[in-house]
Amino acid sequence: MKIRTQITLLFSLITASILLIFATIIYISAKQNRDKEFYSLLKKEAITKANLYFKAKVPPQTLQQIYHNNYQTIQEVEVAVYDKEFHLLYHDAVDIDFVKETPDMIHEIYSKGEIKFHQGDWQVIGLIYSYNNNKYIITAAAYDQYGYNELKSLLRNSCIIFIFSILFIILVGFYFSKKVFQPIKNLTTEMKKISANYLTVRLKTKPEKDELSELAITFNQMLNRLENSFETQKHFVSNISHELRTPLAAIIAELELSLHHQKTTEEYQRILKNALSDAKKITKLSNNLLDLAKASYDPSKITFKSTRIDEILIDACSQIQQANAAYQTKLSFEDDFILDSETVLMGNEYLLKVAFINLIENGCKFSEDHLCHISISTSNSKLQLKFSDRGIGIPTEDITKIFTPFYRGKNKSFTYGNGIGLSLTKKIIELHSGTINVTSQLHQGTTLTILL
Repeated sequence: MKIRTQITLLFSLITASILLIFATIIYISAKQNRDKEFYSLLKKEAITKANLYFKAKVPPQTLQQIYHNNYQTIQEVEVAVYDKEFHLLYHDAVDIDFVKETPDMIHEIYSKGEIKFHQGDWQVIGLIYSYNNNKYIITAAAYDQYGYNELKSLLRNSCIIFIFSILFIILVGFYFSKKVFQPIKNLTTEMKKISANYLTVRLKTKPEKDELSELAITFNQMLNRLENSFETQKHFVSNISHELRTPLAAIIAELELSLHHQKTTEEYQRILKNALSDAKKITKLSNNLLDLAKASYDPSKITFKSTRIDEILIDACSQIQQANAAYQTKLSFEDDFILDSETVLMGNEYLLKVAFINLIENGCKFSEDHLCHISISTSNSKLQLKFSDRGIGIPTEDITKIFTPFYRGKNKSFTYGNGIGLSLTKKIIELHSGTINVTSQLHQGTTLTILL
């Protein structure tokens, strides 16, 4: 069932319930008021008839004649007068005697002073009437035909109005639900136009900040992120293809060249050495891509434990020097005294080592002395790491782009690289809730500062 239909039915049900409760309260109130007013009328009629009998001394035959003349036309009140010993003094119609008084009834009226009760659809009232220091019992009964007809008319009209009101409410509910859901329907129609190959479409938004406008704005923001992700993915795949194609083409060219002509041992060694170098480049690229994928995981999926940063830095320096004997590192503590606990934080040892190796390797390979200076200090309860070199520096226009995956600036001709290292390092540092900043001057050196 569609939400529009559900809302219409729910709206109709709630409104119908309210109308039903309202009509029921009105009908019950009208019924109680009719009952109360007719008892009051019976009491007045009983006292009036008693005054005519006792005070006006109207003959009983005259009163009975009046009763019989009016009985068929206006539903005259039937009145009976008794003394306290249950002797009948007067009765409008003994032959009818609808109430059929009993000694117990007379005694109850005498003891309570007044009673009211229903006998079928007739209403009966009994009361005490005093005259010449004597107490008499008067009963009065009648059928309120006019009142019951009014109640029936009220009930019939209420049912008719209730039925037509429900039909009207359902129609109005469908109309307003259609009007309310029309903007959502329009949004759905526009959304159906969006696909992986057509991500430039955006939902129309209105100046007023209602819920649908906020939904459209949020959806457009999501589309922006998706479009950026798709573009980044295309760029990523294109760069990977380019980075892999170059060393693979070099390997193929070297091997084909070695097969076409007979070579000397030295030439074969040179060819194998070049092929090995290109294979190492492919291996390093693959490792960087795997590390980049790991650094892009949800932090809740990565294992964090207490890790000593100084020990990771020492391992990274050792690993760099083993891979390339020409690279040198210098590790120092800027503060006079650093507690062991200040170098311990919750982190992933493998990823942090990858980040530090990338920074150390960059510092070594972009400087002529192949030396990277690493300093450790504390700043505002945070651990500060600086990776400095006296290398060629980074042009000002490239500083804001060096953390972009596969981006290589104007110094790319200085040495080989694939543009993944710094972007990978930044992801790892952010994964550990840290920050990384760079300062550089051409031909003077570069310093990358990490706060953890």
